[in-house]
Amino acid sequence: MEAVTVMEASNKREDGTRLMEDKELIREAYKAQKYSYSPYSGFQVGAALLGKSGCVYTGCNIENAAYSPTNCAERTAFFKAVSVGEREFEKIVIVGNKEGGLDEERDYCAPCGVCRQVMAEFCNPKEFMVLLAKSETDYRTYRLEELFPLSFSKDNL
Repeated sequence: MEAVTVMEASNKREDGTRLMEDKELIREAYKAQKYSYSPYSGFQVGAALLGKSGCVYTGCNIENAAYSPTNCAERTAFFKAVSVGEREFEKIVIVGNKEGGLDEERDYCAPCGVCRQVMAEFCNPKEFMVLLAKSETDYRTYRLEELFPLSFSKDNL
């Protein structure tokens, strides 16, 4: 699945490009979740990352029998974006639940510590938004600094 470029006019940034609605981004995360490779945990995660360019990068979790090589949905989305030159981001939506689970059984799926550290590498913690969605209308929004108040950064080196 390639990045989705947002083109229609509606909510616009100062530069005239359209700002994607949260509901649209949540839908993209759900689409990505369907590609999850999670034969060991059965827990499927999808993420949709909005770049400042207006492009959306999606990712799913990809498990491995050795566990350590497993990649989370959030990092999949970030690595996909960075690998094509995107370096600035506005927000990410994360969705997750057990394979075959009912929608009403969904809970908010928070990013792990490693994913929070990757987000901190590329995003301003005071500005970058993390949306944890149960549905298109039931989601919580956090600033990265709320989820990861003491990140390790280049300033620590």
